[in-house]
Formats: sequence, C-alpha cells, structure tokens
Amino acid sequence: MADFSAVRALSQHWWVLMLRGVLAILFGLMAWMWPNETLAILVLIWGAYALTDGIFEVLAGIRGKWGSLVVLGLLGIGAGIVTFIWPGITAITLIWVFAFWAIVAGILQVSAAIRLRKEVQGEWLWILSGVLTALLGVLLLLYPGAGALSVTWLIGSLAIAWGILLVMLAWKLKGLGTGLGIRPAIA
Repeated sequence: MADFSAVRALSQHWWVLMLRGVLAILFGLMAWMWPNETLAILVLIWGAYALTDGIFEVLAGIRGKWGSLVVLGLLGIGAGIVTFIWPGITAITLIWVFAFWAIVAGILQVSAAIRLRKEVQGEWLWILSGVLTALLGVLLLLYPGAGALSVTWLIGSLAIAWGILLVMLAWKLKGLGTGLGIRPAIA
C-alpha cells in the first residue's frame, strides 16, 4: 500500500532537501579549501552544519510524520550543540562523534529510502547516500588516528557527495510533485 501522505509531504518540501544538499556541498568545499586551518574551526563549521541540518531534518520529519527523520534531526542538533559547548575537543573526539553520527544517519537514511522505494523512482540515490555515510562512520571508527588533514578531506568529500545526492533527490521529488499536481510548501 502506497504511503501517499509521505510522498506528498516530501514533494511539497523538496526544496528542504535541496537546501540541505547545497549546505552539504558548501560545507564540503570549505573543508577542502582550508584543510590546514585549526581543527577547532572545522569543529565549529561542522557543528553549525549539524545543527542547521538537524533543524531541517526535524521539520521534514514532523511534516512528513516520519519518526526516524525526527530522531536523526535531534541527533544532529545534539551533535551541533555539543560541538559549541566544547569547541576545544580533540581531533579523535570529533572523529568519534562524527563517526557515530554518520553510522546512525546512514542507517536511518537507508531505512527511509526503503520505505519510499515503491513511491519514488530513484530511491537508490538516498540508499547510496545512506550507505556511503554509514561506511564513512565505520572507517572513521576503525582508523581514528588517520590524521586531521585526511579526515578533513574525507569529511569534505562525503559532504559534497551527500549534497549532490540530496540535490538529485530533491529534483526527482520536485518532478514527482509537479506530475501529481502537488504545489511546493514554503513554510
């Protein structure tokens, strides 16, 4: 049985995924452009991204009545707040926080994509995004001392790839909504 309300909510709010994708791409580019900056700056940039992304995720989850998106958003908000409270945390701590966040985020993304697979074509983009996110988390747990520079580039690469996949998914949802006569919601 199709969950048309979820498809409707996602189609109406395709722009939220687009915005999240653009923010992820910008975060990734900043990580690439300034790899030698102090880890504290990366921590704050990532904290701001996690907090902002978490807020958008909670809003999307509430509007779409998806508990898993709300949980993922709350995790992002929590990670962002912790980052601002303790900005001087070590590189290893950041890696571990990011790794656990990435694993949970990836699993929840795959779960959401599987739930949508009958309603949306191209759900593999969201599945791929979730798998890549979780895989990065596992790799960071296995090799936490890989070095701040390589971690910065790896996180930047993931953010850009994730952002591109979210932008692609947003365009697909926009097209689906247009085809179904669903108008985008602004707020």
